Amino acid sequence: MPAFPQSTVLGYPRIGPRRELKRALESYWDGRSTRDELEAAGAAIRESTWGTLAGLGLEGLPSNTFSLYDQVLDTAVLLGAVPERYRRAADPYFAMARGTEGLAPLRMTKWFDTNYHYIVPEIGPETVFALDAAKPLGELREARALGFETRPVVIGPVTFLLLSADPEAALARLDDVLACYEELLGTLAAEGVAWVQLDEPALVADRTPEELAAVRTAYDRLGRATARPGLFVASYFGHLGEALPVLAATPVEAVGVDLVRGGLDGLAALAGKTVVAGVVSGRDVWRTPPARAARALAAVRAFAGEVAVSTSCSLLHVPYDVAAEPDLDPALRGRLAFAEQKVAEVVALARTAPAADPGESPSAGAAREPDTGAVSVRSPYEVRAAAQAERLKLPLLPVTTIGSFPQTGELRAARAAVTAGALGVEEYERRVADEIERVVRLQERLGLDVLVHGEPERNDMVQYFAGHLDGFAVTRNGWVQSYGSRCTRPPILHGDVARPEPITVRWAAYAQALTDRPVKGMLTGPVTIVAWSFVRDDLPLREVVRQVADAVREEVRDLEAAGVPIIQVDEPALRELLPLRRADQAGYLEWAVAAYRRATSGAGDHTQIHTHLCYSDADQILAAIDGLDADVTTIESARSGARILGAVGSFGRGLGPGVYDIHSPRVPDAAEVEGLLRRTLAALPAERVWVNPDCGLKTRTYEQVETALANVVAAAAGLRAGLSR
Repeated sequence: MPAFPQSTVLGYPRIGPRRELKRALESYWDGRSTRDELEAAGAAIRESTWGTLAGLGLEGLPSNTFSLYDQVLDTAVLLGAVPERYRRAADPYFAMARGTEGLAPLRMTKWFDTNYHYIVPEIGPETVFALDAAKPLGELREARALGFETRPVVIGPVTFLLLSADPEAALARLDDVLACYEELLGTLAAEGVAWVQLDEPALVADRTPEELAAVRTAYDRLGRATARPGLFVASYFGHLGEALPVLAATPVEAVGVDLVRGGLDGLAALAGKTVVAGVVSGRDVWRTPPARAARALAAVRAFAGEVAVSTSCSLLHVPYDVAAEPDLDPALRGRLAFAEQKVAEVVALARTAPAADPGESPSAGAAREPDTGAVSVRSPYEVRAAAQAERLKLPLLPVTTIGSFPQTGELRAARAAVTAGALGVEEYERRVADEIERVVRLQERLGLDVLVHGEPERNDMVQYFAGHLDGFAVTRNGWVQSYGSRCTRPPILHGDVARPEPITVRWAAYAQALTDRPVKGMLTGPVTIVAWSFVRDDLPLREVVRQVADAVREEVRDLEAAGVPIIQVDEPALRELLPLRRADQAGYLEWAVAAYRRATSGAGDHTQIHTHLCYSDADQILAAIDGLDADVTTIESARSGARILGAVGSFGRGLGPGVYDIHSPRVPDAAEVEGLLRRTLAALPAERVWVNPDCGLKTRTYEQVETALANVVAAAAGLRAGLSR
């Protein structure tokens, strides 16, 4: 085999430095551009990426890491694993991702413990696998035409099957899938490809003996292929654990290890193989301490046949370039490394080892002493429920939404104009007030029971709060892909957190003053604020979350004092941060649940606390969700086919499994909503059931929202009438 490049990365951001892919996708979906124009936009991003990586001196350039929506969905298409019902759609790829008017999309959930979402494949006995290598071959040839030699990247067979909707049934199809991978390897070898990267992040989680046997089978078989490139199996997000000796015993030539989150234990099992050492973090924005990385590389060189320097995982999870952030404090900028800077770190580490220890990355300075003071404990749920029922007087099956309403182009333009100084704050706030009144009147007209103010003043459910808390910095262009065209700008949590003044009280109180119906105050929970930020690395994560919880607790108290009767404190990232190894999960859930209870501990019995979770396999942590002690939990269910209902029988508080998938443009009719509600009522007593969408409505249009909510209200009203008789 040719030598593996001395420096590489496992992947790179693909949305474009100015979100070019987002704009191209949404233009295509709206019918304003053609598929050819969308493909041209993708080609321009790929050309820019390869040029940037080569210009920085990187030796090993990856290809096939670009995606129009999601890399797991791309792998399903590669293997021909397209469910029959989508094959007749005008565009099967986007039908699986987003659905069509008469066809629901595939389920979507979180990619391991990140905020990236992937499309869940459906693999069963009826799946007909057939290789379609057009995408990886097309990108390979495209790169060569531009003068770049690349390494195709594909999700490995075991991870692909384990990420499917039914992993056990999918693993039973391993032989058929491996036949496709063998054909792919032969095709790539015929193209003169030296190395192929097979991503197997599922191997860093706990695996059963049967799953480990699948690893052995897969890589023994692929390794024995007579015509193939070199096999580089990349693991990331943790240590390979029990999968390490299994993989080491196979004929694969190179193994990628995450030395940021996984460490060095047991890696001597890889003696003689090429080790692709992930010493530069792909998950945070802090500079890599060169000496710490050099020590890890020296330890690996003691046993490895060859060593290449890499990122710990794909750089998909970080923004493009610190240079695009001139507004950040210079001292903070000096501590940061985004994707371009991390590539430069990889190249530098591969070329030279530092002679002296320059120390760790500059820290935020001394942290304040943890607040270990006691917090008040809320009354038992039964006591609170009685007080809230007397105050709120809600009907059976109360209808509400999750928080946000559509963010119109006019709102986004006004926010940008304020930032640019082209619109005065007073005029902007008048427009926000008008939009809040519009949202309140719309909900009243549609017949919702618990209203929201629509969040027109917020650009993001985390960044908005970060902009009002000490210890955070926000970026101008620090976009990171969440799914498809959806991008976020994670704030940078770099110092001690404090709330200098109320954040949400003004607009929540204004909305409540417009109506006699209860209005929810909308907050983001401490775990989610931290999970969806780039967090300082000089404090334990639980202490950072605790600081944020104290700031949220102050906001809860002020909302209650302002007369807001319901306060929703969302924690959609509770499941996301769950450690991949079972041995670490109980400890995390203990402090995460305690932080949420600390944040909401200031609320009185008559104030109803809601929480919300979505797109994160929440059925796996239902006991912890119950432990949050929220009075009402709204949770994504429609997109995932109501799978949560199989686990909620013992849930002892109000629960609203979603009945409207807001991440698809399709609008459910009243009959579809009624069907989902009937399934909920079969699992829960009507007195505990709430009716709501899967998530916030920010990404939808008003036309879609009005029709969908009207259908939701109609379905709830019809069932309510039957229950009341």
